[in-house]
Amino acid sequence: MIFDRRDIRVYMAVHRHGSIRAAADQLGVAPSAVSRQVADMESQIGVALLERSSRGVNLTDAGRLVLEHMRHVVEEADYLNEQLSELRGIQQRNVRIHCGEGFLADFMQNGLGGIGSPGFQVCYELLVGSTDAVVTALANGESDIGIAYNPPATGAVRSIASARHPLCVLMPSEHPLATKTTVRLADCAPYPVALLPKGHGTTDLLMRVASDSGIALSPLLMTTSIDALRRFVKAGLGLAFLPRTSVAVEDQVELRELADAALSGASAHLLVRARRRLPASVDRLARHLESTMASFVPRC
Repeated sequence: MIFDRRDIRVYMAVHRHGSIRAAADQLGVAPSAVSRQVADMESQIGVALLERSSRGVNLTDAGRLVLEHMRHVVEEADYLNEQLSELRGIQQRNVRIHCGEGFLADFMQNGLGGIGSPGFQVCYELLVGSTDAVVTALANGESDIGIAYNPPATGAVRSIASARHPLCVLMPSEHPLATKTTVRLADCAPYPVALLPKGHGTTDLLMRVASDSGIALSPLLMTTSIDALRRFVKAGLGLAFLPRTSVAVEDQVELRELADAALSGASAHLLVRARRRLPASVDRLARHLESTMASFVPRC
């Protein structure tokens, strides 16, 4: 089955937005045109691609197979275009990186340093998001490289580099826990805490360990900002949880690695989409980040 570029563009928009109407709005066409395009594809292959409901659409098993095929077609086209461009002496493309906020300083200070070379120009597009957002963007072909903390195991992405980064608890210097050399998650339960929302690697890991251990955390603040977590602690309002690499020296807070086995074994990952043949520019950046970012230096 051969799908043309319009088929791929429409179908992937429907999947990305979860409804015919939302996809039509993004594409700037009438919903009836999108619906008819999908219906024509279903007629050609003889099987339903979408399950339609009042809440939107979901992919059928056949729909997921078609989506995977389309992603492969798009990625192979990008791979071929880059090779042809290099043969023509045109060495420029965009590489899309999606990372957690806690990796920004390392990426800027170490990752981008020295990546440029004469005769090879690349525009790097950087997005910041939660662990779930990073994994989803890679799986959907919307990003080329992901940097995430403790991502869930999934067949949609693969890790090309990782390093252990135990989860730590941040506390004001005068906090009662500051006198302890060993701190466990249960020790933190009596105190107010600030957390990143669900979908961030730190919070998902914390909640899983807390649930398994019967621990009830009391979030006083939920925020998408790591800077807000640090300021929460510096203001003496309570505790927060981050890997050591996300805490700047100038934050002037106390830091303790959590002794719980699941938390001390957490790790940072450099990710790409599974089963993807990486274009030269993407592979070059991935190998550079693996060798230069402090986040991927193995810890003893």
